[in-house]
Amino acid sequence: MQQGTELSAEDKYQLLRDISFKIKDTLDLNLILNHLLDSLKSVIDYNAAGIFVLSKAIDHPDYHFPGQKIGGIAKRGYESTPLESDKMLSEGKGIIGYVINTKESLIIDDVRKDDRYVIGRKKTLSELAVPIIMNDKAIGALDVESDKLSSFNQNHLEILQFFADASAISLEKAILHNQILEKKKLEEQMQIAKDVQSSLLPAQPPEIEGYDIAGVCIPTFEIGGDYYDYIKLDKNHLAIVIADVSGDGIPAALIMASFRAILRNQLKIDSDSTEVMTVLNKQISEIVRKRDFITAFYAKLNYEQHILSYTNCGHNSPILLKSDGKIELLETGDPALNILDAASFNSNSVSIAPGDQIVFYTDGVIEIFNKNSEEFNVERLQKVIVDSKDKSASEIINNIVESTRNFSNTKLYRDDFTLVVIKRK
Repeated sequence: MQQGTELSAEDKYQLLRDISFKIKDTLDLNLILNHLLDSLKSVIDYNAAGIFVLSKAIDHPDYHFPGQKIGGIAKRGYESTPLESDKMLSEGKGIIGYVINTKESLIIDDVRKDDRYVIGRKKTLSELAVPIIMNDKAIGALDVESDKLSSFNQNHLEILQFFADASAISLEKAILHNQILEKKKLEEQMQIAKDVQSSLLPAQPPEIEGYDIAGVCIPTFEIGGDYYDYIKLDKNHLAIVIADVSGDGIPAALIMASFRAILRNQLKIDSDSTEVMTVLNKQISEIVRKRDFITAFYAKLNYEQHILSYTNCGHNSPILLKSDGKIELLETGDPALNILDAASFNSNSVSIAPGDQIVFYTDGVIEIFNKNSEEFNVERLQKVIVDSKDKSASEIINNIVESTRNFSNTKLYRDDFTLVVIKRK
């Protein structure tokens, strides 16, 4: 085939067949596009050529840097210049930028006479560029340059457009493949994050004579910002905490992990509820944003004397169901963490008689809605607790989960859902 001659249907078929054969066994974008440039050389004589794509169209660090508008995906014959001095790549200017912005093909007989041209090669005198179209949008351009004047004509333009179409198909194929790989990588990372977060929650409840304890955390997404824990302090005391970080997903999970680390470290020094919350409030404020906050309920159970000392920092008040059927709410009215820099916290205590049970929960348990936009609310939760009073701690949790799902007619929760039940036998 002579270079620059008009392509017949048979020529196009043969070229497409040759290109397909070369790239059929690879999804490597760099390899595919370089094959295209090699094939292009057989039909158009050029001194430099390149396939350039908008950075936003292909989110891959191998092809562009932060702030770079156009990525040099595949190039031949261009001089190596610093990014900051290349206005075409960094700012989207020049012939390439014009073609992408307008979707218009250009034949430039003398680049020195064209105001749109920015110097990419000092030897270039003529240039031909066509847009690469995907889904009716120009995502890039295919460009050839020559050291001679008036090197390109309409036949060359038709040939180049044919290669631009092949480039678009290859780009779409590679981009979709890359998205699948990135999605798989993200899913793998999220699974690792989920496993790590699960390891930060209790693997099983503590075994304390005379008590039945159970807990569950169901995040809205793979990971979330709810937290509960049991920490053995000494032979007679158990720390119990439930907390809810504002927001959800990865940011909330990271704050939760920090909260857990600070809490457990502080409990090695002092387990008094007011002191623990004061330290947490101060240290959390140093590592989170001003708009983030944490509601938390911290309790210290003396299971020899059966007394629960606690501090409630803006959290949903746990429900104490007495053995005689009466309900009390454990609240102290203190602010959530990271709301006030110099917040002071109060403590309270309650005796736990045989048959008493306490249900700790986050707002995801009660802020559930049915098809009529009615909220599950505290009153419905209390009814389930009363109706389940003769059940074990884990059975009580199962009943609450089942009741909320029946109420909303879905197994999905709009917010992280966490429960802890402590029952004195």
